[in-house]
Amino acid sequence: MSTGTPKRAINPLSVREYDETYMFDLQGYLLLPGAVTQGHLDSLNQEIDAYRDIQPDEWRGCVHCQMHHPKRGLNLQNVVEGGLPFEELIDHPVWIDKVRNFVGESEGLFIDENFVSVRGPGESINLHSGGASRNIRSQFRYHDGKFHCGMINILLALTDIGPGDGATLIVPSSHKSNLPHPTLRGDYKDLMGTSADGAIGAVEVHIKAGDAILFVDALAHGSAERKNSGERRVVVYRYGPRWSNTRFGYQPSSELLQRLNPTRRSIIQPIAPLLP
Repeated sequence: MSTGTPKRAINPLSVREYDETYMFDLQGYLLLPGAVTQGHLDSLNQEIDAYRDIQPDEWRGCVHCQMHHPKRGLNLQNVVEGGLPFEELIDHPVWIDKVRNFVGESEGLFIDENFVSVRGPGESINLHSGGASRNIRSQFRYHDGKFHCGMINILLALTDIGPGDGATLIVPSSHKSNLPHPTLRGDYKDLMGTSADGAIGAVEVHIKAGDAILFVDALAHGSAERKNSGERRVVVYRYGPRWSNTRFGYQPSSELLQRLNPTRRSIIQPIAPLLP
């Protein structure tokens, strides 16, 4: 007969799920190879091709070309309004259960920002975020056996992104950092638009078209400057708890809400407006 204090039960995860969850907790990110099919990938790129001549601050339907620092490239915001290929990403089966787990299943989900980024030679984004900021919106938190992350990002590669292609840069485990990253000690505004190349502890994440990176926004991240010809294309969906608010004020159109099934609609508009 055994004696002593009973061991606390571990969540009923498979070995693979437990290993994956452990690595997310440790490093702040996961790689999801082959997340979307080639057909889905082709449809996404075809939709984006139609926006290549869009001008800063121009709207095409409900998709908006956000005005950005010139070194950041083309940024298409509210791209979930861009057609069925983008709608199918809302609750994509490769990542949606993982996102629910890391945001916190009891909270429900909300996509507070969704955009396409297209960058060419010389374009990049500076290293930003990190656990030391203790930002609630992008926080990493684990309590009483559950994750409570303020923002989980899905970055889906629409082109191959290897050396010289302007790869995403991350500082593994920096979501638990107590000190700001050295590049963030100065005036943050002075760093806007500069690349994350050479940042201490940063590693390039090389992925193929159709692969995705899942990461908590508290992880210090950015992208290297693109050296090669051609384009770096990614789509980013940022998930948080249902009580979050849209980052830039974009609101779903009634046409989009009518098209979406109940599960997708609950993520795009988890709390419907209460009107008299």
